[in-house]
Amino acid sequence: MPELPEVEVVKRSLERTIKNFVIKDIEINEVNLRYRIKKYEIKQIIGKSILNIKRRSKYLLFFFNKGVVMIVHLGMTGKFFLENKSNVKKKTSFYYNLNDEKDTKHNHIIFTFKNRSKLIYNDVRKFGFIKFDTLTKYKKNPHLIILGPEPLEKLFNLKYFKKYIQGTKRTIKDLLMDQKFVSGLGNIYVNEVLFYSKIKPNRKACNLNITEIKNILKNTKKILIKAIYFGGSSIRNFLNSNGKTGDFQQHFAVYGRKGNKCSNTDCNGKIKRIVTSNRASFFCPNCQK
Repeated sequence: MPELPEVEVVKRSLERTIKNFVIKDIEINEVNLRYRIKKYEIKQIIGKSILNIKRRSKYLLFFFNKGVVMIVHLGMTGKFFLENKSNVKKKTSFYYNLNDEKDTKHNHIIFTFKNRSKLIYNDVRKFGFIKFDTLTKYKKNPHLIILGPEPLEKLFNLKYFKKYIQGTKRTIKDLLMDQKFVSGLGNIYVNEVLFYSKIKPNRKACNLNITEIKNILKNTKKILIKAIYFGGSSIRNFLNSNGKTGDFQQHFAVYGRKGNKCSNTDCNGKIKRIVTSNRASFFCPNCQK
């Protein structure tokens, strides 16, 4: 599933490519995403221009003129392709590869702009969704109003963290995955944050000391910024289909590395995998306590 860094790079890719473009037509090949596409709603943006594109947690927000807001969640396998008027397809982030043969049958929504370029929503498992709201009401949308602070914002701080974990019996892994506590983190980056913070994923959050909380806050921001930087620095190269350029996920310290040697040079431990809150957790038993 694309997490905050991947979605942020999509946002930046689209922002620098299609901002101010006008929708000429919309081809709907599949209405049954996580929520059924309402044709009369999506058709309302024909003739409208994209004024701005923002990200909130893992959601993309497209702002059109006349106060229309399109809310997109990519789910597990959702992605956007850009296609120029010469039919050359381009990636918008670093978490997937291009494969014309396999991609075509999963191109569910195709937005065609007046300059004949296209924005294609592709989703193999169809867990993503596209919804609409208004400029005056979108912040109170049920999907957005429940979200906690962004991890890169000042609101995600020591005072907030300490107050939130008082009396909780939840594990730190479960807490960091909770979008009501902090928005945008998912299984991949939470594993990485806990490794660099030297904390086991199944530790009780209420038992963390001040130093450990500070390390989590510091490493959350550090890792996300680094992932965005490496992904975002390669936006111009996303035409490359090998998936390696800008792929921060090629350099994970623990995620998906069960049985491999710990990446800390002074450690001889091997990465273990356990299941916490029905999700795979990877950690070094020597480095993480």
